[in-house]
Amino acid sequence: SHIMSEYVRMTDTERDQIDQDAQVFMRTCADAIHQLRTEAHKGVQSAQVKEHRTVVLDFIEDYLKRVCKLYSEQRAIRVKRVIDKKRL
Repeated sequence: SHIMSEYVRMTDTERDQIDQDAQVFMRTCADAIHQLRTEAHKGVQSAQVKEHRTVVLDFIEDYLKRVCKLYSEQRAIRVKRVIDKKRL
């Protein structure tokens, strides 16, 4: 109960700001991956290096997609809670 008394809930405005910042961050990361992908093969002669870079970028892109999916699921839960509160 001591911990709960010190717990301060975030406001909807703070949550909205986090959502907005998260979306900007995810978009920035996707753009950076795209830019890295276009530059990854410039001046590289070795097929092995090209393949390695491609696989690494695929891995990073997949990880970002999983993070975005998790974020979307969490946001959907928040939206559902807001809708449920309004119904009550």
